[in-house]
Amino acid sequence: MSSPSKRRETDVTKLLMSDYKVEMLNDGMSEFYVEFHGPNESPYQTGLWKVRVELPEGYPYKSPSIGFVNRIFHPNVDESSGSVCLDVINQTWSPMFDLINIFEVFLPQLLLYPNPSDPLNGEAAALMMRDRDRFEQRVKEYCERYARPEDNQFEPQGNGSDEGNGSSDGETAGQDDL
Repeated sequence: MSSPSKRRETDVTKLLMSDYKVEMLNDGMSEFYVEFHGPNESPYQTGLWKVRVELPEGYPYKSPSIGFVNRIFHPNVDESSGSVCLDVINQTWSPMFDLINIFEVFLPQLLLYPNPSDPLNGEAAALMMRDRDRFEQRVKEYCERYARPEDNQFEPQGNGSDEGNGSSDGETAGQDDL
């Protein structure tokens, strides 16, 4: 069995070599951003999010911390912090999973199949249960306002560009203007 640091390096390298754009933070392999496109066949499909990933000291035996940087209207994502409520990340994480699983399986499934009975965003959960069409319209409005590809791109490998990073007023999680 390989060491946790070797596994961290392997998983981050696989993510860097994938089709995902990754921006490393600081000088280590513990914190980075990943560009995440909403899954097809969902109201999120036009959105592009910057997702912050933090790998704890005990990764892969301890789960990574995942959070949306720009706002998203979803029952299982806290609108103010971007934190994600997803059992496979928060409670049932296994070292069998790697970082690619998060972006190819776990987050797409979260957006395709929200769980309003275990909400971090009560307003989104209530609207989804009460009026699915209005919920989906609100999701699309958030995608247009906060998750436009042209506003949320960043330079891969953290070359220092802050142009178009989604940091203008009202575009990051935690802003109460909608």
